[in-house]
Amino acid sequence: MAAGTIGLIAVAIAVLAIDPHPSAPQAGGFAGSIRPPGPPLDFALRDERGDRIRLSDDRGRPVIVTFMYTTCKDTCPLTATQIRGALDDLKQPPPALAVSVDPVNDTPEREREFLFRRGLSHGRMRFLLGDRAELRPVWKAYGIQPQGKAFDHSAYVLLIDRHGRQRIGFPVQQLTPEGLAHDIRRLQAEA
Repeated sequence: MAAGTIGLIAVAIAVLAIDPHPSAPQAGGFAGSIRPPGPPLDFALRDERGDRIRLSDDRGRPVIVTFMYTTCKDTCPLTATQIRGALDDLKQPPPALAVSVDPVNDTPEREREFLFRRGLSHGRMRFLLGDRAELRPVWKAYGIQPQGKAFDHSAYVLLIDRHGRQRIGFPVQQLTPEGLAHDIRRLQAEA
């Protein structure tokens, strides 16, 4: 427990050392990085409760998509905390989806516990899982490397616009609740 807390503090300090003002808007007025344009993407996976979730179910509004695993001790808990902070700051929080990058070890029970511990249960975030064959196309579509024994997964938070296209990306080291909330508001305001 103490090692995990120390790890989270170390990651937060590293984020501030890299960019002491990470939520300041960049070119284009977004705090996050503009992602390459592409066609709308869709996927359908089961969440921690067994419900089938399709990205296209939320067409017409922005969606947060991130990639995590439940036994992560540093990056994933910090990312979840940052997302929760952004959701807390918004009057109309968007749907938030976490896609598993460790299908062997992520189970519905572990996902429910992960979300509960981070204040993201009760539908605030849905944790999507599947087997490797189901998840591989999602990882590929968003340029994500899954968790491995010899390497860590790609740690990004993406904002999907109301048309289903990825628009904004936050590498975890640049993610702040303020920056994420800022960019969500901008996407929500678009016609």
